[in-house]
Amino acid sequence: MSTITTADGAQIFYKDWGSGQPVVFSHGWPLSSDAWDGQLLFLAQHGYRAIAHDRRGHGRSTQTSQGNDMNAYADDLAALFETLDLRDAVLVGHSTGGGEVVRYLGRHGSKRVAKVVLIAAVPPIMLQTDANPEGLPMKVFDDIRAGLAGDRSQFYKDLAVQFYGANRPGAQVSAGTLEQFWLWSMQAGTKAAYECVKAFSETDFTADLETIDIPTLVLHGEDDQIVPVKDSAKKSARIIRGAKEIYYPGAPHGVTATHQDQVNNDLLAFLLR
Repeated sequence: MSTITTADGAQIFYKDWGSGQPVVFSHGWPLSSDAWDGQLLFLAQHGYRAIAHDRRGHGRSTQTSQGNDMNAYADDLAALFETLDLRDAVLVGHSTGGGEVVRYLGRHGSKRVAKVVLIAAVPPIMLQTDANPEGLPMKVFDDIRAGLAGDRSQFYKDLAVQFYGANRPGAQVSAGTLEQFWLWSMQAGTKAAYECVKAFSETDFTADLETIDIPTLVLHGEDDQIVPVKDSAKKSARIIRGAKEIYYPGAPHGVTATHQDQVNNDLLAFLLR
């Protein structure tokens, strides 16, 4: 397997397909780089070098006991950039991966990055606070942690239905899509997945968003039941200078799978701008 080693000894698995300008993908919780296969294959076939890694504690990367927080995730991404000596890259993050990408830019700057794409991303902050009254209450995230600490297998099966909008009238989500979500989720270490809940829900990315100085695409499904669009993409787009926005009516959180062709074409169009 292709891996890099971080400063604290974690082994981070990555895929590296094709050649050309690098496009680097960060996946959502609690999945792995496999969730990007539909985009990786498409871009590799269109003249790009498509790269995606498994976040520490997820997929084929080390199931770390430490470093399950946004700063460490961003530093792992920086280690990937430095080890592969990536330059003029496009950074793409989905959900928690969107937070990872934004924190990377806040901590390491954009000297190696030409553009950024945030898809159904968690910034600015998911948790309901005095400063963010529209956010989700702590009970939502406590319930997620309880599900992980209990029957996590069934929890993931139930979560997949919301993730892909299979509970909506007329939804056409295959059994295979739901089953692969369960498989990818079960590959994540329980401790890492549990601690990542705090990372994706409580981290405030506002200051990181304010530092973004490169062309940015914000893409989100309007029927996202996991990361509500009004408290995420809409707010991030107001903070990021000159951000381009695309919203898919009726689309769920797992939009990269349910609307794969549309996402791929919009992504390619942004890369070509």
